[in-house]
Amino acid sequence: MLTLTRYADIVLPLAQPAYTFAVPDDVTVEVGDAVSVQFGPRRYYTGIVWRLHDERPPVKRVKSILRKLCDRPLLSQAQCDLWEWMASYYLCTLGEVMRCALPALMKPSADSDAQLLDDEFHPRTERYFSLAEPYASDEQALGEQLDRFERRAPRLYEALLEVASNEGLRSRGEVARRLLSAESTPLLTLCRKGILTLHEHPRSEDYTAGQFRLPVLSEVQRQALATLQAEFAAGKTASLLYGVTGSGKTEIYIHLIAEVLARGGDVLLLVPEIALTAQLIERMERIFGSRVTAYHSRLTDHRRSQTYLQLNRSQGGEFVVGVRSSIFLPLKHLQLIIVDEEHDASYKQTEPAPRYEARDVAVYVAHQQGIHALLGSATPSLETWYNARRGKYGLASLTERYGGAALPTLYLSDIRRAARRNERGGHFNKLLLDKIGQTLERGEQVILFQNRRGFALYLECPECGWTARCPECNVSLTYHKQRNQLLCHYCGHTAEAMTRCPSCRVVELQPMGFGTEKLEEQLAEFFPEARIARLDRDSVTSERAFNAIIADFAARRTDLLVGTQMVTKGFDFEGVALVGVLNADNLLNNPDFRATERAFQLLTQVAGRAGRRSTQGEVVIQTADPHHPILQQVLQGDYEQMAAALLSERSDFGYPPFARLTMVTLRHRDLSLLRRGAVAFTDQLRARFGRRVAGPVPPPVDRIRGEYLLSVRLKIEAGASLGRANTLLREALQMMAQHPDFKSITISVNVDPQ
Repeated sequence: MLTLTRYADIVLPLAQPAYTFAVPDDVTVEVGDAVSVQFGPRRYYTGIVWRLHDERPPVKRVKSILRKLCDRPLLSQAQCDLWEWMASYYLCTLGEVMRCALPALMKPSADSDAQLLDDEFHPRTERYFSLAEPYASDEQALGEQLDRFERRAPRLYEALLEVASNEGLRSRGEVARRLLSAESTPLLTLCRKGILTLHEHPRSEDYTAGQFRLPVLSEVQRQALATLQAEFAAGKTASLLYGVTGSGKTEIYIHLIAEVLARGGDVLLLVPEIALTAQLIERMERIFGSRVTAYHSRLTDHRRSQTYLQLNRSQGGEFVVGVRSSIFLPLKHLQLIIVDEEHDASYKQTEPAPRYEARDVAVYVAHQQGIHALLGSATPSLETWYNARRGKYGLASLTERYGGAALPTLYLSDIRRAARRNERGGHFNKLLLDKIGQTLERGEQVILFQNRRGFALYLECPECGWTARCPECNVSLTYHKQRNQLLCHYCGHTAEAMTRCPSCRVVELQPMGFGTEKLEEQLAEFFPEARIARLDRDSVTSERAFNAIIADFAARRTDLLVGTQMVTKGFDFEGVALVGVLNADNLLNNPDFRATERAFQLLTQVAGRAGRRSTQGEVVIQTADPHHPILQQVLQGDYEQMAAALLSERSDFGYPPFARLTMVTLRHRDLSLLRRGAVAFTDQLRARFGRRVAGPVPPPVDRIRGEYLLSVRLKIEAGASLGRANTLLREALQMMAQHPDFKSITISVNVDPQ
């Protein structure tokens, strides 16, 4: 009897299509399984079974799958569908989606099959602590032991008290180690003394409906919640929760999350940057306890892999708080996705492919699986606002701050006028300096925002005009005074800061412009008694450093916090009465059609950090153009007027949401070859798309890491077939990949650039 050979299309973590391998008779696989395969003469990879069939590929020798690496599929059918859609929509390969979607340890490569360990595909056990007898059943014995340790061994006392008072102990009889803040040494000492018992077993999933301590809603919040519930019940896939800063959107999230968890469903809460939302995670853990799972890039590779595997085996009732990559997690009972601060640019992945927008992917997943997506923001993206206003998305609004707090009073402070009147101190107008002094005298706190890090934007010779520039990128080097370094913020190149001009060798170089480091120095001169901290990529060298800065400010051990965009997101500090923006103009004067929208969002968000309790806050925005329409709309807090004006503008010029943009960037070290290739590629596009193509043109930074860049923009009007457009674009890309002169040019495609 003839036995047909089975074949499997395998996706590898490479920028390649799926490849076909034979399935040995002694290996049983199904779609979504992880397997070990040899690809090329000497490399072994973990791959994902994508399709099973009996079609032999047209090659002489078909390699076989070596072995199966997991006891159950890593991907569900819904996840496979999502990967397919992303590869198609964002014009990349399934292998590139795999590289982005799976934790690092679940897509290894090696020089031999033996090096591909399958341990990473099985969940590890976790440590749990419980009270030993008689302390578990005799409260008097436990109390006596606590009294003894309180007098003689405070570390043992704190560890035992934390275990004994933990809610998990009361509900399940044991507490997971990850939920305890106590150090390991006192915990293990208590075990040796026979007071605690240590167990190791897979993570407990005995979630029950439970009673969550939900926040009390105001009347406005109850109305918004009822609106969302009605929209979801009526079949709306996506809804926008639009509310002013401090209006209590999180309280509504909590009620919706509790509803889903109570019926055994899974919830995914996406946040822009996990390190900037520690307050949100802590708050969720106080309400939902051990159900809350964090997922972000600062976790170890082992932790991310284990989280993926545990969720893959879950029976439901999971609540994940994570960044954009969390959209790929295997939540098999997913019922609700919340995208907090949905306007934030951090949801867009720029490198590497797939260059996806997590907000849009969340809406697709909701539509694909028939669940609900909730997008929340005080300053929604114009695309989301447009979809909500025309009825594609549902819409619920919060028009007042939670708890009766008043919106802050805003002042526009004219930099030029202050300079003419000699009312400038360093980079501060007199108005802002006076407000800072008054705020500090009252014992309240101040946040200052400057959208540049470092001490100065660059060093310049006042005699000949020489500036320090990066040898690999077409940008100036930023001066960092504390490290005495010049740093490229694109490629990371560093150089020691020189004191004299290397060109004319006569005059000392002068720092031009200013960043957060220079502001910190000037503030120390103006307010020597104030406790000042800086929050930017230079001061935040680790998650621990970030948490220390935020904890000190929250506990009022710091008076003044100066920072970059980090200070604008996700914070709720009770003591902040004043927010200052040092230079609003660098937000507005960017060659990008989204610049004014981004400026409104950023300024409104940072202003919202002030006066979030009973005391009304103040905001001072320094600008050289106080009559700019966007600044006037920020002053009035008029999002709807801003949105209407910009949408009208975009409609006239054919920008999103009235068209879809795709930006194609070509890179090569040989500028002449790059120009010829870019012209040939653009000609191919124009033959297919006509006037919808613009370019090739150099981008604002046209050389990075030694490679020259040229950009081509494709604009497809709303209503046109995106599938047809992608097919035509792929044809042009394929032509470049096969052209003998141009195949060395690197081409990246950014669909819906942000």
